[in-house]
Amino acid sequence: MKTKVLLFFLFVSFQSLFSQEIQGSWAGSLSIQGTQLPLVFNIQKNGDLYQTSLDSPMQGAKGIPIKETTFANNELQLAAPNLNLKFSGHFNGTSIEGIFVQNGGSIPLVLTRKLNDTPVLKRPQEPKPPFDYPIEEVVFVNPKDKNTLAGTLTLPKNKKDFPVVILITGSGVQNRDSEIFGHKPFAVIANDFAQKGIGVLRLDDRGVGGSSKGTPEDTSASFATDITAAVDFLSAKGFKKIGLIGHSEGGLIAPMVVVQNTKVQFVISLAGPGITIDQMMLLQSQSIAKSQGATSAQIEASTAFNKKVYAYIINYNGSNLKADFQPYIKEEFIKLTQKQGLTETQIDEFVAQQTRSITSPWYVYFLKFNPELYWSKLKIPVLALNGSLDLQVKATENLAGIQAYLTKAGNKKATIKELPGLNHLFQEAKTGSTAEYSTIEQTIAPVVLDTMSNWILGLK
Repeated sequence: MKTKVLLFFLFVSFQSLFSQEIQGSWAGSLSIQGTQLPLVFNIQKNGDLYQTSLDSPMQGAKGIPIKETTFANNELQLAAPNLNLKFSGHFNGTSIEGIFVQNGGSIPLVLTRKLNDTPVLKRPQEPKPPFDYPIEEVVFVNPKDKNTLAGTLTLPKNKKDFPVVILITGSGVQNRDSEIFGHKPFAVIANDFAQKGIGVLRLDDRGVGGSSKGTPEDTSASFATDITAAVDFLSAKGFKKIGLIGHSEGGLIAPMVVVQNTKVQFVISLAGPGITIDQMMLLQSQSIAKSQGATSAQIEASTAFNKKVYAYIINYNGSNLKADFQPYIKEEFIKLTQKQGLTETQIDEFVAQQTRSITSPWYVYFLKFNPELYWSKLKIPVLALNGSLDLQVKATENLAGIQAYLTKAGNKKATIKELPGLNHLFQEAKTGSTAEYSTIEQTIAPVVLDTMSNWILGLK
């Protein structure tokens, strides 16, 4: 969920670079939904060949490789087929003016030579050393998938018999701080909890930091085995009051782990799904489209298209999903965009990109997932939180679903709260739009930190 938004911002615009001597770094800002997203293109020359990488400082992304770079007659061409990206730009002597194209959409960008360091983002809650509590770097192996997991264990000072929580990231590959848009929410939580008497284990996802790479076949079920291994790791160290805190997809993984591992004593869901994923995704796309100014007719048409796509994936029982899905989505996409005058190339690019994404094992598993299967089995204490301005996992519907499933389980230890004025990242927001995430200096609202810690420390 979260990562889909990241990919949209990071890869829905690009642009140009170069001069008679184009080596070096070129910076510019994309205007997306009223928000400026800085990008830096780093150009190097190796013999007669150019190599380019992309940085997105606001998102904490560096060194993203651009596969193809050509520069001739002051014209720059960039392409990253794996990301379905293309860029064409013209060097005019002082800047590079160009257009970034992805999936038929284009955004202009003007780049100038980067002379100074990118301004440091203001993130006042980010913890800074020295720290007055114990911090341990840990490494252990998931015995099921044999992958190595690395993380940081923070513990309260001079305390015994305290609760310890494992933090679970949302969709996409993230480091142990759950770093996004320059924010490090898991580092903020760990620092806050350690000072209040709660231990925290936060982990690098597969393929990030010190954790070993995953496989193309990984799904949420695979990631659940990582968290189960983390629970067993803490238990082997002698901890007994072990809980889970999952954000977004992490809020889906947490109840899966509880069903598998009886050592977990409590769960906190931060914007976790409480309805079927296809329903959640439809509500998400409608809310985000509305926030971006889409008309009712546009939202209705895209909703109908998405419903068909989701239903095809969920109900498919053939032997080659990718091969069968591609002509289907192309036919439906042509119907949806027949008045937009898209070229055959633009249509094929969209179809290829969507086919790769939607038929991936992770996406198929995610789309078919039904949270009821797990929430309805939980009898341990549960705290479920959502922000009222969350456009990605709508608070009303998802909290109601979690409440209903826990009631079905006979769970009398559940607390369900909708927190006013907070977005999907639990920042104090104005609209909840995804465009606000990077511009808000606050990483996580204090009310969320206090609500979680007070609830944990109040458990009997």
